[in-house]
Amino acid sequence: MATHAQTALSPSEAPEFHLTEDHHPEGSTMLGFWIYLMSDCLIFAVLFATYAVLGRNYAAGPSPKDLFELPLVALNTSMLLLSSITYGFAVLEMERNRQGATLGWLAVTGLFGLCFVGIELYEFAHLIHEGATPQRSGFLSAFFTLVGTHGLHVSLGIVWLVTLMVQVRQRGLIPENRRRLLCLSMFWHFLDVIWIGVFTFVYLMGVLQ
Repeated sequence: MATHAQTALSPSEAPEFHLTEDHHPEGSTMLGFWIYLMSDCLIFAVLFATYAVLGRNYAAGPSPKDLFELPLVALNTSMLLLSSITYGFAVLEMERNRQGATLGWLAVTGLFGLCFVGIELYEFAHLIHEGATPQRSGFLSAFFTLVGTHGLHVSLGIVWLVTLMVQVRQRGLIPENRRRLLCLSMFWHFLDVIWIGVFTFVYLMGVLQ
């Protein structure tokens, strides 16, 4: 006849189960956002490569030298560069826990971003009015796609910026909002770097060639 021995464990011998918090929202968010930026890099790399292939296919139409106005493009570039600087000031004020100053610099950043998008829309409208439409040549198709994609990113960044300003005003500089502001900072500076490539590769080299 089998017997079953039941041994009671003392509290010191009983196994301990600890619930540990292994999740790190900040690290996960930043890692995920870096992955997103890398995917965006691939998109722009493809667009730059496409422009490099089609950039001289004018189809008896206008060339970059005939269309581009460097003073206007330089003004537009300064708008985006200044917005990147003012966003840096916003991050500095955030680190000092100054909510009002942070919102102020974010507002200035948004105004510079709106100026950039406005000038770009004016440029597109002027080109289309002159008959330089995307379907006119391979060069214009690649140009509108590359520059338009960047402008769309800036527009979405402005919407994100306004949304964060509302959240900061309502909830303050809580850790979640700080993390979101840092993600938008990376996105905004990324767009700045991409635009420098557009200005150099598309506009400047196009006029000088």
